[in-house]
Amino acid sequence: MQKNIVETLMGAVVLIVALSFFIFAYNKSDVSMEDGYNITAKFDNASGVALGSDVRIGGVKVGVVSDLGLDPKTYQAVVTLQIRNSTKVPKDSSASVTGDGLLGGKFIQVIPGGDDAMLASGENIEYTQSAVNLEEMIGKFVFSGGGADKKSDTPDTAAP
Repeated sequence: MQKNIVETLMGAVVLIVALSFFIFAYNKSDVSMEDGYNITAKFDNASGVALGSDVRIGGVKVGVVSDLGLDPKTYQAVVTLQIRNSTKVPKDSSASVTGDGLLGGKFIQVIPGGDDAMLASGENIEYTQSAVNLEEMIGKFVFSGGGADKKSDTPDTAAP
């Protein structure tokens, strides 16, 4: 009987430690997003972007991707960005899908424009650049001969 009580107490201690570690990790991970406003951007290709992906300006996280959808008329990916209220984005800004290195995840990079007017909640970023498909680029390079000109085996018989 004494052994069961000790095992139960040790299990409770382990659960309390695990719960406190989870709370600590959640608070330090910056997963929660403060209140912000939503703007949208349309991309031809938004592969690699997922809900919760970072939105960055100058390499600094200013928001998260809060929704992904498809425009049924243009078949473009519609990405909703939740931006912190403290960060204002000019109307002529551009957005691009950018990767964190070769094996890293994708995020949305916003490049601020010079307009004095700022985007309001529900407005759209007009200038976008889609994700670059690395596999497609490598395939084109490999199967095109690497861009090298091919010389023919027959000599040029045309006289100058």
